[in-house]
Amino acid sequence: MTMLMDWFVVPLSYPFMQRALIVSLLVAAVCAVLSCYLVLKGWSLMGDAISHAVLPGIVVAYVIGLPLALGAFAAGLSCALLTGYLTENSRVKEDTVMGIVFSGMFGLGLVLFTKIESDQHLLHILFGNVLGVTPADLVETAIIAGGTLLIVLLKRRDLLLYCFDPNHARAIGLPVRVLHYGLLVLLSLTIVSALQVVGIILVIAMLIAPGATAYLLTDRFDRMLMIATATALFSAGFGTILSFHLDAATGACIVLVQAAIFVLAFLFAPKGGLVSLRRPISPPLEELS
Repeated sequence: MTMLMDWFVVPLSYPFMQRALIVSLLVAAVCAVLSCYLVLKGWSLMGDAISHAVLPGIVVAYVIGLPLALGAFAAGLSCALLTGYLTENSRVKEDTVMGIVFSGMFGLGLVLFTKIESDQHLLHILFGNVLGVTPADLVETAIIAGGTLLIVLLKRRDLLLYCFDPNHARAIGLPVRVLHYGLLVLLSLTIVSALQVVGIILVIAMLIAPGATAYLLTDRFDRMLMIATATALFSAGFGTILSFHLDAATGACIVLVQAAIFVLAFLFAPKGGLVSLRRPISPPLEELS
């Protein structure tokens, strides 16, 4: 028992591990809540697109001396708006447009990064550097993640109805267009908050895995939110401690734990195990009112 306690306690005796754990938990919470809406809406690729598209914004922000988070947010939001514009004004389907836009912006970011001298390490941008979080970074992440989480929870029912049935949401007078772009803004902010933890490449896993896992285990949205949050917080905490003992990348360990939980849910979910993946989610009517 003492050895087990030491396994958890010893890493947290270091200040950098304490900051890493706090940041990981903050990001995990907001990603888990938002992931439920992304899974319900079918926007997994949108999260992938925005996460890759932030790279040129980060580079440009570094060059002109602005906060990197501001550049990342501007680039991510530009990607979302450009995707929407091209989808509405061309015959190309949305998933195809997203693939073109995010790969193009990611390529632009890589070219800019290689042509501009900087002290930023590319691997830290791509895969995160949670162990290098400073107190200032912690405050910045807390503000972004906390504000995003608060907005999502306050508008929970409106966003749920928009994701589940946008036509019904429009019929009862909800501002569907505002909800659409508002969700994109929240997605961009969430990705910005997660960059420090898992970087551009792995952020999509934190945005999808918790919601996908919860989707397999319940058909009630409130429970889905709770399960997604619980699995994300556990993955963040356990993955951070595990990375210390394995001397491995923290973000990668967090994502691996989330992936393992999803596989277990996929295999042993109630009401059919493997076949439960095909069960539609059915929010109660009172949640849609």
